[in-house]
Amino acid sequence: MSTTLAEPLDPALLGPSTEVHARSIDRFARAHDASHYLLIPDAVLSPADATGVARVFGAVKAAGRTLTFRSGGTSLSGQGVSGDILVDTRSHFRDVAVSDDGASVRVGPGATVRQVNTRLTRFGRKLGPDPASEIACTIGGVVANNSSGMACGIVENSYRTIQSMLLVLPSGTILDTAAPDANELLLSEEPAIAEGLLALRERLLASPENVAFVRQQFSMKNTMGYGLNALLDFDDPVGILEHLVIGSEGTLAFVAEARFRTIEVRPAIATGLLVFETLSDAMAALPALTELGLATIELLDASSLRVAQGLSDVPAAIAAIDVRQHAALLVEVHAPNSGALAEDAANALAHFTTLPLAVAPSLTTDAAERAALWHVRKGLYTAIAGARPSGTTALLEDIVVPVGRLLATCERLIELFAEHAYEGSVIFGHAKDGNIHFLLNERFDDPASVERYRRFTDDLVELVLGHGGSLKAEHGTGRIMAPFVRRQYGDELTDMMWEIKRLIDPAGILNPGVVLSDDADSYLHDLKRVPTVEKEVDRCVECGYCEPTCPSKSLTLTPRQRIVLRRDMAWAEDQGETALLAELRADYDYDGVQTCAVDGMCAVACPVDINTGDLVRRLRSEQASKIEDGVWDAAAQGWGAITRVGGLALTVAGALPAPLVTGVTKIGRAVLGADTVPLYDGGLPRGGSKAPSASTPADAAAVFFGACIGTMFGTEGHGEGSRDAVMTVLSRAGIPFVVPEDTGGLCCGTPWKSKGHLSGYDRMTKRTLAALWSASRQGTLPVVCDAASCTEGLHVMLAQALEDHPEYAGLVIEDATTYLAREALPRLNVSEKLDRIAVHPSCSTTALGATGALTAIASAVAEDVYVPDGWGCCAFAGDRGMLHPELTASATETEAAELRDAEDQGAFDAFVSANRTCEIGMTRATGRPYRHVVEVLEELTRP
Repeated sequence: MSTTLAEPLDPALLGPSTEVHARSIDRFARAHDASHYLLIPDAVLSPADATGVARVFGAVKAAGRTLTFRSGGTSLSGQGVSGDILVDTRSHFRDVAVSDDGASVRVGPGATVRQVNTRLTRFGRKLGPDPASEIACTIGGVVANNSSGMACGIVENSYRTIQSMLLVLPSGTILDTAAPDANELLLSEEPAIAEGLLALRERLLASPENVAFVRQQFSMKNTMGYGLNALLDFDDPVGILEHLVIGSEGTLAFVAEARFRTIEVRPAIATGLLVFETLSDAMAALPALTELGLATIELLDASSLRVAQGLSDVPAAIAAIDVRQHAALLVEVHAPNSGALAEDAANALAHFTTLPLAVAPSLTTDAAERAALWHVRKGLYTAIAGARPSGTTALLEDIVVPVGRLLATCERLIELFAEHAYEGSVIFGHAKDGNIHFLLNERFDDPASVERYRRFTDDLVELVLGHGGSLKAEHGTGRIMAPFVRRQYGDELTDMMWEIKRLIDPAGILNPGVVLSDDADSYLHDLKRVPTVEKEVDRCVECGYCEPTCPSKSLTLTPRQRIVLRRDMAWAEDQGETALLAELRADYDYDGVQTCAVDGMCAVACPVDINTGDLVRRLRSEQASKIEDGVWDAAAQGWGAITRVGGLALTVAGALPAPLVTGVTKIGRAVLGADTVPLYDGGLPRGGSKAPSASTPADAAAVFFGACIGTMFGTEGHGEGSRDAVMTVLSRAGIPFVVPEDTGGLCCGTPWKSKGHLSGYDRMTKRTLAALWSASRQGTLPVVCDAASCTEGLHVMLAQALEDHPEYAGLVIEDATTYLAREALPRLNVSEKLDRIAVHPSCSTTALGATGALTAIASAVAEDVYVPDGWGCCAFAGDRGMLHPELTASATETEAAELRDAEDQGAFDAFVSANRTCEIGMTRATGRPYRHVVEVLEELTRP
């Protein structure tokens, strides 16, 4: 891992709109992607627009340097890493514009597939490419790799659905391929490219043998080398150029904008798992299944089924199998409506009954059952990569062969696993496309292991090419297969690829060593080492799925970056790089620890179930002084009085001039630290209301746990807050409830846990759960909490206490939104609905599965419910938004802007969420008075 800095680029050539990130923490954090390669860039640049990229090209060329584009970092083949200049395309270029009622969409390369599809959902449309990493992979990567996925095959990928692009060529020329005179502009500005591409087309057409081979290679999924099929499919230089850029992995041009033809969503879906006695039986059934028009046919080999049997929610049909040589096909039928689905599903089932199956076939439309089946398929990566030995890297590889050769390929691949002693490897993938994935665990800090990897790769290349396949189906050539392009295509076609590279990028500034390489061993260079760090995060495979949901992603670091920097610090310490280690540690405190919201959204997205907040909480615990820990332990003993004093202080502060109070807290922060003293400002509400008095009606149907934040923080000038609103709604619905003794002194423990004060957390856990166990009459009554984050905190508290108190397993804790939507709404009458309401789901409603209940209550009180597409965690995170208001400002920027745009289409009558601190955060961000949705429900159901 090189850490040597080269001379910086000329700032005058870069221009003012390009950010330069040269700190070690910035360079190392952005160096890691999902591949098994690692290079540390000398600098990271973030241009803001196409003109900025053109200037970057000029500066890099003038300095004799090279550059690599980096966006979502989900690529598996090493195409997004660089030891020179790394160009970040995710910080900007995020615009999404839908047109023609969703039939077309214009997208910046920094937007993720999920973000685009979320915008298209309301039109019943989606993007054609459907990669499994859609939560994190960006449009720039999807186009650069010609990504496909579960269902799109080769008919709905980027190559087939791109309408036009805005390209920045290495010379700095900016070309809009949609322009009516695009070909004339290309010929005028770049005559060598325009004429050279047409000459290459003529040369290829002159060889029927080569034409036939190219047609055969691209009749299947194929991301190996450049897409020479563009020379056959298009006869104008712009059409050829833009389709060569697709799949070129950032080696030919920068795509500043892509315009796609979208695909109609077929929302009626039925899913089933076909289990066969042998892999041979499954492969024999494949051609006829493909002819049925099934949307997906996913293969799971015998090893996959054995792994699946260890999953917590494995379907009974798999759990009961005595797996020997079995194989399974996960199939789906998609239809435009339920009527068409019933007909298509019946036809499919009629065919399934003719197959030699080990388990009776069925198709289900039940969401939970479908999710369980897909968890079998998607859980393979989690189960194997997450359980890999510490210090190893998970390699997820993909190949493709003609479907008729798939059985022989899989059988030989299984033999190769055994011959090379790769244990626990599984084969799965897109059977109808002849495209399979397999997973290996390998360590690259051992020469013997690297040599084993070399031998396995040689055997794999021989196997795939021997069956007329491609060494890369959808993950891109990258660094991993660049040396083998010539083996796959032969000299003449490979030389044409090199000519394309030199024609468009004559100075060779774009992504050297990717797609094409003349070094036969280049795939063995710069291999990633994964030193053991902390148990909380050692399972991390650096995939980046966590990043789009992270509140601090645009301010400091993402969860992946927090983890990889711990690995980099361990590496630096091992190498004796003391200066580097000191610099990384110094910057990590703010970037990695203090600005983490510990909201748990990373765990929701993580394929190996890592909550990076667990690491951060432990680091905070290690940093906390004994005095501070003792103060918080004492606070746990007298929490009721402290919350009352805190609420009173806010009320008093609210009566004073805001600049005076802010000035006092700024002095305190300067003396005691910004991570100790919260910053007061005029946007904070007054103090809240007194905690409710205990009550124990004999006919109680629930326990009401009023969150202590209701005492600390009052409302935005409406009513008495969510605690009183929930109690009123319960009473109005005829639902009697218990209020625990000393409820004001109880807490979910989040203030202690998030700061790492474990002794105080332990004390509060014991007192709170004992009180709830008693109040719930030993678990016979559900506990209902009025603040979603506190409900989640109680869930975490309960889960951790079960080892010592297994009897607490009977406790049922629900968020008020979930309980009231189910139990109270049917008993209430809304007097008159509001016209329009804006809803902010929270990280806690997401983790609890309560967002549906939140929007259900909103729908009960308003005709039009608006949930911003770009909503995310507000990062107020208890007091984190007061300690670091810049974190909340950054986290809410996108949602606040979207809300402002939505208000241009019509005013909102209310702004709601399900947690007081989140409401404060959103009020700060938008200037609109956010309240708990139950407060609005209470007002509109008054007699």
